[in-house]
Amino acid sequence: MSTQTTAQSPEAADAPSPGITSPRKRVPRGHGRLLTRRDRVTLALMAGVPTVLHVVLVWLTALASIALAFTTWDGIGFDSIKWVGLENFKELFSNNPQFWPAVEHNVIWFVVLILVPTPLGLFLAVQLDKRIRFSRVYQTAFFLPVVVSLAVTGFVWQLVYNPDTGLINSVIGANTPGHYIDWIGDPDLNLWAVLVAASWRHTGYMMILYLAGLKGVDPSLREASALDGANEWQTFRNVVFPTLRPTNTVVLVVTVIEALRAFDLVFVFNKGAQGTELLSILVTNNIIGESSRIGYGSAIAVVLLVISLVVIIPYLVATFRKERRT
Repeated sequence: MSTQTTAQSPEAADAPSPGITSPRKRVPRGHGRLLTRRDRVTLALMAGVPTVLHVVLVWLTALASIALAFTTWDGIGFDSIKWVGLENFKELFSNNPQFWPAVEHNVIWFVVLILVPTPLGLFLAVQLDKRIRFSRVYQTAFFLPVVVSLAVTGFVWQLVYNPDTGLINSVIGANTPGHYIDWIGDPDLNLWAVLVAASWRHTGYMMILYLAGLKGVDPSLREASALDGANEWQTFRNVVFPTLRPTNTVVLVVTVIEALRAFDLVFVFNKGAQGTELLSILVTNNIIGESSRIGYGSAIAVVLLVISLVVIIPYLVATFRKERRT
């Protein structure tokens, strides 16, 4: 018997035989089909838990503070909450002898941080940007105070300012009886002593911010300035510093926030007494102090929040406008 071979077209060869159904291939639609149920649960937990914590600990707390600012409450039972309207703010602005000194000290804190550690941090950043030897070691040494806790920084500077065995009094010879300089207890000196410690820490923070900004400066701008005959100072003043405008904005906002939230150093030094009053200290003393005037302390916190928003909102508006343009 002779066998005959029949030539088949490609279409016929690919066609399935009668009675045989080819399995259908599942085509994933979107990224959702690529995730298993376990992946979705994991993503929900990773995104949901931080979101819930943020809403509860930040937003609900802030809204509760704003609401409590118009009430009087001793913190014992919710039945004792009484609505008083603007009475807390009236008492705060007119009958509190510590409020305006605290505002003044916060302003002084901001001015000192802007005038002393900020230019010093910029100077250090410019020097380290020149790629000198051991620049990594210098960056670590200058940034180390920022990493250390503010409470630890306060304890270290307490040892430095100790009237009897402190470093400063020992160097200047003011550690003998009758010649002590009480850097922490003297109302005319303690605020400035705390500001020295705060500036010591803030300098490293500013150095890192400006160093990051300097790394983003186009090298061709400096080369063009050098070809035009400009010296190093002229290049920095006319070419480099104008390009640091976004960094300067961040530095300004960060410095304002640091000045308003200053608390740890002062509390460790002398708990905000005898000339070191700050708004954050007043909030703490009224909310968790012996009297526990939660409504009154919340009113001070609202004032601090409003002052912060005056600076933060323009910064956010400018940032969002810049993102839309790009």
